[in-house]
Amino acid sequence: MPTVKVYGMSGEAKGEVQLSDAIFGIEPNTPAIFEVVKNHLANKRQGTQSALTRAEVSGGGIKPWRQKGSGRARQGSTRAPQWTHGGVAFAPKPRDYSYSLNKKLRRLALKSALSQKALESQIFVIDGLKLDSIKTKDFAAFLAKLGVTGKAYVVTEGVDPVIVKSARNLPGVTTTIANILSTYDIVNGGALIVDKAALAVIEEVYA
Repeated sequence: MPTVKVYGMSGEAKGEVQLSDAIFGIEPNTPAIFEVVKNHLANKRQGTQSALTRAEVSGGGIKPWRQKGSGRARQGSTRAPQWTHGGVAFAPKPRDYSYSLNKKLRRLALKSALSQKALESQIFVIDGLKLDSIKTKDFAAFLAKLGVTGKAYVVTEGVDPVIVKSARNLPGVTTTIANILSTYDIVNGGALIVDKAALAVIEEVYA
């Protein structure tokens, strides 16, 4: 059973906590993580790219010269793709890139991502993750005391406006609540900072 240290808001160690084997102790399934991350990125695509085909470009209604006898290559329209101002061959059109994955694969990927963080010692459990007022400087100082530099994925039990607003201006720092964890954000988020109360919710919801 994986064990991680519990820290206070001042960065001091306050003991240890055992993590659930079912969530943080499985063998990470890299292909499952890859599929879920790819799905997440595909679902975020706007799919609004568009270009005009030869049928949609204005002009080109007359054959530019006769078929034979001119010595030039035969042409049927001045709006064919090889012409300047011609249409685009196989032009991209608006489309929906999103697709769905089954629930078991998404759950496996999430547990694999959490287990990978545990293996890499990138999980920081905080006993009472809270701030008295909305101050980005205070939250940055808190991360520095933990030794976290760069990206961080902060998980609270419920929506905490003070934490959210204090962290949102820090580059690479993302906040969320325990029951809507994202595999992509866990993989991409660097250190995983979890409130102790949120940890109990994670183990209850995803077990």
